[in-house]
Amino acid sequence: MGESHPERSTEAFFGRRRGKRLRPLQHDALNSVLPQLKIDLESSPPANLAELFSQPVKETWLEIGFGGGEHLVSHLERKPETGFIGVEPFVNGMAKLTSALEDRVPANLRLHDDDATQLLDWLPEASLDGIDLFYPDPWTKKRHWKRRFVNETNLDRFARVLKPGGTFRFASDIDTYVNWTLLHCRNHDAFDWKAESVESWRRPYEYWPGTRYEAKALREGRTPAYLTFIRR
Repeated sequence: MGESHPERSTEAFFGRRRGKRLRPLQHDALNSVLPQLKIDLESSPPANLAELFSQPVKETWLEIGFGGGEHLVSHLERKPETGFIGVEPFVNGMAKLTSALEDRVPANLRLHDDDATQLLDWLPEASLDGIDLFYPDPWTKKRHWKRRFVNETNLDRFARVLKPGGTFRFASDIDTYVNWTLLHCRNHDAFDWKAESVESWRRPYEYWPGTRYEAKALREGRTPAYLTFIRR
């Protein structure tokens, strides 16, 4: 089925690259849609990210680790004037997204199927309006905390590519990772936490479609947190 992919050495992706063997329709969708939307990091980035998209967009958002693509797909048609860049190194996740598009190639979507740090380093300075990081791998064991995507180096990357006033949103059901993210963003001079009350960070974001990770957390009795940080 042509699903053999060489393992790649990356800075910030430590999980599996693939899971169960793809079904034929998933395989076909992946091979049909991804090549049309994949960003070529060998080329020079455009001065204006709007040039990445085949229709006019007024803003650009990046979603890192989109999983099955539930959030990303739900917003493509809801926000046609927003350009979305989705990152997912896990082959099965990328296959689920491309299958959900049902052979459509959205004009306001681009994709990257490798380590998000590669894309972040390629993007121009102050080029993004928002970054979403929803339910990232929490690496719950203390010896693995250094693998968490939220760290000083990646917050520096976020600060470089976000426009002043841009938004970084983080959702997780793991208390230690929520506290970890609050602490790291508080200690970083580029970010302010936007929270008016406890309810404001327990309440899902506007037009939140839910995800399979969130559904699992709720079934198992964990309460998600939805944090929002503003780039100074």
